[in-house]
Parts: sequence; C-alpha cells; structure tokens
Amino acid sequence: MFALETTDPCAAGEQICDAAFGLTGSTTAADIADVLIGTPLAIIGLLLLGLVLRWVLHRLVDRVVRRAEAGVLPDKVGRFSMVRRGASHAAASDPVTSTRRVQRAKTIGSLLKSIITGVLVAMFGTMILSELGVNIAPIIASAGILGLALGFGAQSLVKDFLSGIFMILEDQYGVGDVIDIGEADGTVEAVSLRVTRLRDVNGTVWYVPNGEIVRVGNMSQNWARTVLDISVGYGEDLARVRRVLQEVAHDLWEDEDYKQLVIEEPEVWGVEQLGPEGVLVRVTLKTAPLEQWAVAREMRQRIKARFDHEGIEIPLPQRVIWNRAEPAAPADDAVEGDRQ
Repeated sequence: MFALETTDPCAAGEQICDAAFGLTGSTTAADIADVLIGTPLAIIGLLLLGLVLRWVLHRLVDRVVRRAEAGVLPDKVGRFSMVRRGASHAAASDPVTSTRRVQRAKTIGSLLKSIITGVLVAMFGTMILSELGVNIAPIIASAGILGLALGFGAQSLVKDFLSGIFMILEDQYGVGDVIDIGEADGTVEAVSLRVTRLRDVNGTVWYVPNGEIVRVGNMSQNWARTVLDISVGYGEDLARVRRVLQEVAHDLWEDEDYKQLVIEEPEVWGVEQLGPEGVLVRVTLKTAPLEQWAVAREMRQRIKARFDHEGIEIPLPQRVIWNRAEPAAPADDAVEGDRQ
C-alpha cells in the first residue's frame, strides 16, 4: 500500500491543480494535471482575451476614422455658392477634398491599429511567459528602463509624433494647402507624422517639426475673402464712391471669366478709416480657396480704370519740406572782418 500525500502542492489560484489533488491526493498527479491541462487552458484564455480586446479597440479606431473622414468643417461654403458654382464645380472640388481626408484618416487609423496590436502582444506575451514559468521580472525591469530612457531622450520626437497624429485626425491642412504657421508661410508640399514641409513665395523650402507648430492659419479650406481698402480724396462724394465701387465689383461678379472664382455677391462695407492722405473705403469679395489674390489684382486694375474715367481722385502721399538754411552774411561785414 502506498501512502497518499496530504501536503497541498498547488499555488493559490491553480484550480486544475487543486481539483486533481483533491481527487487523487497525489502531488505528482496534481503537478501533471496542472502542466497538461491548467497551463494550456490559461494560455488559451489569455489569447482569447487578447483577441477580444484587440477586436474591441480596433472597432473604436474604426469609429474615430469614420468621424475623421467626415471632417471638422462644413462641406458647403454657403447657400449662394452652391447656386453660383453649380454641380459641376462642386463635383470637381468636393471629391478631391473628401478623398484626401479619407486617405489621411485611414492612414492614421492603420497606425493606431498597429500600435494597439503591438502593445497587446507585448502585454499578453509577457503574461504567457509567466504562465510558462519564465521569470518576467528582468523583462519588466528592462522595459521600464527603456521607457524611462525614451521619455527623457526623445521628448521632442514624441511631441512631434503626437502633434502629427492630431493634425492628421483633425485635417488641419494637407498637401497643396497654403498655410501660415508663424515663422513660415507658403504651400504645403509634404506632411508626415514628424515634420511638415512647405515652400514660401520666394521658393524657400521650410521643414517644420509638428511639435513646434503652435497655431496654423489655413487659407485653402472651403472659401477665402478678398479685402480691399481703397483710398479716395477728402473732397470726393462718398456716396458716389460707394456706388462706383459696387458697380465695379458687381461687373466682376457677372464676368464669365470670374464666375467660378467669386462665389457670392460682393459687398462695399463703407468707410474703414480716415487716413492722413485720404478716406479708406473697404470692398470685400468672397472667393474660392486660393483665388483671393487673383481677384484682388483684377479688382485693383478695374477700380483704377473706372476712377480715372469718373474723375475720382486717388490721393498721393504729400510731403512738406522746410528750408531752414542760415542767411548769407552781408558783403561789407565780410570785408571788414578780413581787415581785422
């Protein structure tokens, strides 16, 4: 007869081992049951839990991506613009903007899914190693030291990547947009998670880390506005000036060459400033993105021609010069001074 062992060999939480030891009373049987049944079941449970978490988090990322695809700005630029520009212009511009936004949203979605998968693999891989009896304390300590080193040594890099992620999610700007980021402004040529590359009007290429961008002014989204301050003389009839400016702006609005550029009826806001040389009258035109400068140049040319025809004075800067030179000495005084 063999004596059954009564000392419980199972650790806390090992239900399979406890059940086997309770049935057989044998430490060997309990150990074998734990290795052949308990450990595989624990590993399978961890794998299933990891897959479920990955599926749930990926669904959350997909929801965020769908929101980013819709964008944060309205699709239309106004009720007048849709009538003005027609379906053909909307079909030419809206799909381009929408496609760019969708592509960038999907890119950031893929990045987030990769990060989630990597983190879950690291976590559940460590837990599986622990179930297999591997000492994971050195692994955790090494990961902690590595994270600390990255935290101190790559703060700016992490900041750049986080800023790039939110910039892409919010669709703040993209390739082809004209932006102002403070130190530099120009056309965006490339966008990545770490750096933005843009070229200014002089042809200079600027590389700006995303973490260094404090604020962004985008001149390419939805619509733009041409603002002109026209100076006239103080002796001019301002009501007549406003009427002439309104007629010039309306003629441009009706011009076939500019129907696709000016998207709303122009407005003359009135007297903006009483300057030292003349009165400033403000005219505004709502335009398609990036067309405000071309419209402004055409408006200035037409206003100059119309003012010349109407005889409206465009004042020029005036300067008064005082001659304070000392008067010349009389001739007699000069001769007498030579004798002395």
